[in-house]
Amino acid sequence: MSVLECVVNVSEGSDRRVLAALTEAAGSDLLDVHSDGDHNRSVFTMVGTEAPRRLARRTVELLDLSRHEGVHPRVGAVDVVPFVPLAPTTWAEALAARDDFARFAADELGVPCFLYGPERTLPDIRAHAFGGLLPDHGPSTPHPTAGAMCVGAREILVAYNVWLDNGDVDLAKSIARELRSPSVRALGLLVGKWAQVSMNLIAPDVTGPAAVYDAVAARAPVRRAELVGLAPSRTLASIDRSRWAELDLAPDRTIESRIAGRSIPR
Repeated sequence: MSVLECVVNVSEGSDRRVLAALTEAAGSDLLDVHSDGDHNRSVFTMVGTEAPRRLARRTVELLDLSRHEGVHPRVGAVDVVPFVPLAPTTWAEALAARDDFARFAADELGVPCFLYGPERTLPDIRAHAFGGLLPDHGPSTPHPTAGAMCVGAREILVAYNVWLDNGDVDLAKSIARELRSPSVRALGLLVGKWAQVSMNLIAPDVTGPAAVYDAVAARAPVRRAELVGLAPSRTLASIDRSRWAELDLAPDRTIESRIAGRSIPR
């Protein structure tokens, strides 16, 4: 059976009324929601291709990016829409889902879409959107309230934050620069009164949560760790279970455990 994970990042993290409406739109295909008021961002983890469309349509109806304030970089109200192939789903199926979604968003919602995957990376879009890089689908200028969407196909990653036990954002930025590698993307941010190293572990089998936590802790006092969304079960299996709580990991926060608890849409 084909199984696609879709991890939609929406530029709203605190308005409970809006978040409730978006959760309702995602419906039974929703596996997890992670919201952060300081980032002003929510991560909706879903399966299938219909729930992302319902969520995107409702988000465009409800959000106005011109009023958005938050520390996380973004280009749109529906900021990032990656399709992730879970075995036995193929990479070709993920690319097809990505392209179909981008055409839907451009044609039916009027939102320009930038593609990432084989063509370019997500950081490339953030750096060059509407400058040297024009959308792959839709208008050549941002939607007046929804901005643009970054629609991609990628392998499983782990979104992971490590909070410093102080507000030294310059230190967090310095640590982020040191940690960046082919397997780690990192930013240093001030989140409330605490500094944070915010990371995407894009090859978690190479560099996982324990490795980056320890790397940060070697450079600064750590307040806490935070898993954003879900992780693959193999990530937990590679780490001594005595560290799971410290690293904010748990068996019920894996992709596999959430999928096992529901019926996969065909």
